[in-house]
Amino acid sequence: MITNWKLGLGFSLLTVLMWGLLPLALKAVLQVMDPVTISWYRFSLSALIALLWYGHRSGGALTQLVCGRQRALSFVAIAALMCNYLFYVWGLDHINPGAVQILIQLAPLLLLFGSVLLFKDRFSRLQWLGVLGLVAGMLLFFHRRLTDVVLTSDDYLVGVGLIIVAAIAWSIYGLAQKQLQTEHHAKDILLLICLGGTVVFLPLAEPLQILSLSAGELALLAFCGVNTIIAYGSFGLAMSYWESSRVSAILPLAPLLTLLFTFGLNRWTAADIPFEPMDWLSILGAFLVVGGSAVAALPKHRPQPTAQVGT
Repeated sequence: MITNWKLGLGFSLLTVLMWGLLPLALKAVLQVMDPVTISWYRFSLSALIALLWYGHRSGGALTQLVCGRQRALSFVAIAALMCNYLFYVWGLDHINPGAVQILIQLAPLLLLFGSVLLFKDRFSRLQWLGVLGLVAGMLLFFHRRLTDVVLTSDDYLVGVGLIIVAAIAWSIYGLAQKQLQTEHHAKDILLLICLGGTVVFLPLAEPLQILSLSAGELALLAFCGVNTIIAYGSFGLAMSYWESSRVSAILPLAPLLTLLFTFGLNRWTAADIPFEPMDWLSILGAFLVVGGSAVAALPKHRPQPTAQVGT
């Protein structure tokens, strides 16, 4: 690996920026397009870019993924990430972007637990401390709803449940990809998943909804579509230039960016983005979630690349 901390940090921050902005763009597009159609466009645009970028060289790799001895895992990865994309957008339709970004931090935590159970990975004491910080942070972030200081509707609770399902689905995808990457390249797995999502969601989607979008809404939809490729491409480059432990410590900053962007857009523009009611305990909770997630993601031994949240 060619080490260059400046490039590693830069690509890590670009990944964080993509994941921080994604729920805000999705929330806006949800006002004019249904979740299934949005998910179809996200998969199809990502697949198109990947095909033009490197897909013409991936024919043999895709055949091995679909027909090889690990084909069952390939289909698990496709189904799991499709569920993650769809349930994430469904959940976002019920609750605000900041709360979604905090809740989705359960995904890498569940992946770590799954690795302990299936791959016999071990947690260090520092990692357990990170898990404790993440859980405590979530309780503090949502403490006003947990203590009924803020009215929590049934619709909000449905959204929370959908995001938890999205996190579970992503952890299943992460475990499947972790095993697939012993024989296959991550970019080929991502291309297969994007192609699979494009095919499966097409009968359920309404692509002609795009005709009713304004220029701004079209730009936001396009951003949602290319976000996966930009984020994962930046993440891969960051891992190639910098230690995975340092990259993993940067990525959990995405929820804080979402909260900051939401606050800034509501305060200085005409945006009216739903915002989680917060006090100083909620803010402390957000920082604990980010810090706990970063610490829990740190490898105990020599840093190795790991899958990251793919929303």
